[in-house]
Amino acid sequence: MKKILVSALLFLAMTAFGQKPSFKVIAFYTSTVERDHVQFADDAIEFFKNLAIKENFQFDTTTDWSKLNNAYIANYQVIMWINEFPHTEEERRAFEDYMAKGGAWLGFHVSGYNDRDTRWPWFVNFLGGAVFHNNSWPPLRAKLIVDDRNHPVTRSLPASFISPINEWYQWVPSPRLDKDIRVLVTLDPENYPLGKKDILRSGDIPVVWTNTRYRMLYMNMGHGDQVLSDSLQNQMFADAILWLGQR
Repeated sequence: MKKILVSALLFLAMTAFGQKPSFKVIAFYTSTVERDHVQFADDAIEFFKNLAIKENFQFDTTTDWSKLNNAYIANYQVIMWINEFPHTEEERRAFEDYMAKGGAWLGFHVSGYNDRDTRWPWFVNFLGGAVFHNNSWPPLRAKLIVDDRNHPVTRSLPASFISPINEWYQWVPSPRLDKDIRVLVTLDPENYPLGKKDILRSGDIPVVWTNTRYRMLYMNMGHGDQVLSDSLQNQMFADAILWLGQR
């Protein structure tokens, strides 16, 4: 909390001296979900607040999802969902309009969750037809393959790296099958079987991808307090928000 306060004060000081932010981000999250998702939100907010000072962009946060409306989000170039997704029709329609008009989105982990009960077909198509199928449990480290080292989000990464402890999702069908999806990072099959209680045994499992029809990026990372403990992965997170905000 102290670090966030310092970052906020620095941002205000920069603004006072006339240095306008290069872009504005609004991050939606919730504090009423499972503890591991709240821990990630706390860490992510601190990380991006500090990055905003360094890279001169504005990073605002809210737990009020009713602010996902046309008037409010029009003030921002990037929307981030940290540990939740919209549930009302009004919020969903506002987000669809925002993306159709060229807005940008960065979603982590459970923010991309969808199944037959979420009843949002537009969002399924937005993710490349990917529907949640399975997950690993307990959270574990995993080796990831970088599919595209030329993309601005992943150009700082090696050909593969070990990602910190996380719960990994499998999607069926794989988003890679959609012609508009560009997969950037994939779970290495060498990990299989991954998990002890819930096990990922096979399949193509992208963990970072973009739908080229939109300014968007989905990242499977986002479970627990270890996700932001790796400098390589943190650089990818930083490059992701800068790519979306400065396009």
